[in-house]
Amino acid sequence: MQTHAISDHREITLARGDITKLAVDAIVNAANPRLLGGGGVDGAIHRAAGPSLRQACEQLPESSPGVRCPTGEARITPGFELVAKWVIHTVGPVYRGPESAALLASAYRSSLALANDRQLSSLAFPAISCGVYGYPLEAAATIALETCRDHGGTVALIQFALFGDDSCSAFTTVAARLFST
Repeated sequence: MQTHAISDHREITLARGDITKLAVDAIVNAANPRLLGGGGVDGAIHRAAGPSLRQACEQLPESSPGVRCPTGEARITPGFELVAKWVIHTVGPVYRGPESAALLASAYRSSLALANDRQLSSLAFPAISCGVYGYPLEAAATIALETCRDHGGTVALIQFALFGDDSCSAFTTVAARLFST
């Protein structure tokens, strides 16, 4: 695990691991707009949280047909059978080039805003949009780490639970560049 101090009371950690096992106030789900489970981290979180998570997601209102959470926004539900008390669901963009950056940053900011609204002190993120949504790892890591570094509010600990050697390497490389001072 790598830890990067942002200030006297805030830090970001990077580790390869299972986000569903982390003892934090909330974990972030890299969800699809329907919020009803899927593959990758989304499916893992739904399986670990149990069927009550899907039921809670079904209760969230649709903003348009089949969309409970538009790209770049976030919603919150209880964590049910997870260690974390809350799940913050966010939808990152399918990568379509540099114009996707604003939506990816918005997904991180929206998640942090919900955590701040709930006065949460610890939060874990996956590498949003880096799986089937195809976001290039180093570009996504830069957006994720810069957005988390620059946030204000109650979240004192942000953990990145990274899956696979490639995402660990990309986030580590970017963190070394951003936090070298």
